[in-house]
Amino acid sequence: MTASLLSEHDLLVLDLDGVVYVGPDAVPGAVDALAAASQAGVALRYVTNNASRTPAQVAAHLRRLGVPARDTEVVTASQAAARLVAEKTGPGAAVLAVGGPGVAAALRAAGLTVVTSADDRPGAVVQGYGPDVGWPQLTEAALAVRGGALWVATNLDATLPTPRGPAPGNGSLVAAVRTATGAEPLVAGKPEPALFRLAATGARSPLVIGDRLDTDVAAARRAGMRSLLVLTGVTGPDELLRAAPDERPDLVCADLEGLCRPPAVARRVAGAWECGDSRAEVVDGALHVGGAGDPVDALRAAAAAAWDAADSGRPWTATPDLLARLRTVVGRRR
Repeated sequence: MTASLLSEHDLLVLDLDGVVYVGPDAVPGAVDALAAASQAGVALRYVTNNASRTPAQVAAHLRRLGVPARDTEVVTASQAAARLVAEKTGPGAAVLAVGGPGVAAALRAAGLTVVTSADDRPGAVVQGYGPDVGWPQLTEAALAVRGGALWVATNLDATLPTPRGPAPGNGSLVAAVRTATGAEPLVAGKPEPALFRLAATGARSPLVIGDRLDTDVAAARRAGMRSLLVLTGVTGPDELLRAAPDERPDLVCADLEGLCRPPAVARRVAGAWECGDSRAEVVDGALHVGGAGDPVDALRAAAAAAWDAADSGRPWTATPDLLARLRTVVGRRR
């Protein structure tokens, strides 16, 4: 591969936290990389499972970080949920909204009628995260679901990050309604494919970029899209090496700056895997990586060798020194 990723794709579908920003700050190099993508004529879509904010609020946050995002470039799980409901119930249907302002706003934008009580006989319930969601809202949702309403969850993330540590996310709140009703919701957000398919509408060759295997990469694979894992967020080398088959990315870069460079791809050579100047193989149950090239290339080769061994039923281990070497590629997340 000699061309940069920007010349191979007409759309980048970008996760936000851990990819574009971490907490209140932009990931180093992310703003410049996205500017280069835009200048190259590649469209950008910013996707989020967080249903509490509207696209306008998310876009405003990005602009404060220096990313010239338009409101229409943001796609939320609330929008994907609203689309699912509109397809199944038709325009104007009454829908019980549970969650932050982003949930109700998405439903209204989709031509649906927002209600707040099960007594309004809603045809559907859309449940997303909101910091003020409590027993009264969960009770209305449970009553509506038990009454036969279609139940759609924006996402099933069990936790969400806060400055004080992980807090209950929408998945935890969904669990309360599930326990009370015995029902199971349809899911619009990652790792289900609906969110990415909505974001990629009209694209010929989209590339999904994320920092999580179990949501971003898994959703991309389910949507039939190519995926790129960046190492500026949740997933590190240890998790990548042991990724399940349905959570393995097509490409790996240290950060978004990798979009502007021709990425090396691991290829099998004489029983080993080579990527750039790095070579990896599993011998007698031990993962070995040789070469003194780019550490990201070493990680790409190591992942290919580890996955090949796992798929062949060959257990493997890696020494602490090797893992420490591979972990050096995640140093620029903040």
